[in-house]
Amino acid sequence: MRDPLKILVPVLLVAEALTVQWAGHAERVPVAPDLNAFPRQIGRWSQLSEISIEPEVQAQLRADRLLDRMYYSGTSAGPVVQAELLVAWFNSQTKGDRQPHSPRVCLPGAGWLPESTSTVRIETPAGQLAATQYIVSKGGFRSAVLYWYQTPRRTIAGEWEAKSWILVDALRDHRTDVALVRIVVPSFNGQDKVATDAAADFARMVYPELRRELP
Repeated sequence: MRDPLKILVPVLLVAEALTVQWAGHAERVPVAPDLNAFPRQIGRWSQLSEISIEPEVQAQLRADRLLDRMYYSGTSAGPVVQAELLVAWFNSQTKGDRQPHSPRVCLPGAGWLPESTSTVRIETPAGQLAATQYIVSKGGFRSAVLYWYQTPRRTIAGEWEAKSWILVDALRDHRTDVALVRIVVPSFNGQDKVATDAAADFARMVYPELRRELP
């Protein structure tokens, strides 16, 4: 007996492509956000540096707006923790080559191996945030990674769920814009929990700002 999933998945992908293409003719593409104006002070987190994104990376991502920054948090009484914030915003997903690249593919492609993965839900002042949490390693380095897909209505942790919502939003709102948000916090001396807690704390403060800045 044939595996029904092997039949169902291609059918769903074709249905998604046809529906999004049809809805795209009436799509209301929003005005692009000015990510350069994104806050440099977010709660206890302050901007450390702006990361220059190489032209070849920009060409690969194909995002309409990109932000890549390092923030830090810490006082004289405690250690300084750094967090990288990457935001890749796409004004439309009606073209197949203009969709977010999954960190599930990009991280291993860059040599980072997943040690553990889970889905987390973080309570924030702007509501609950759903995200995927990773511990990754490369050589002697380890990091905590937190990422999610953000649309005008919701946050989504997983890739397949994000694809399914494209149909709903295209039909209901005539919009398919989305942002991929990724936070990376280095884990030193095997203190993975310290890194994951810091990533969650940063996400808790960043998410309300993203809700205000993104259309």
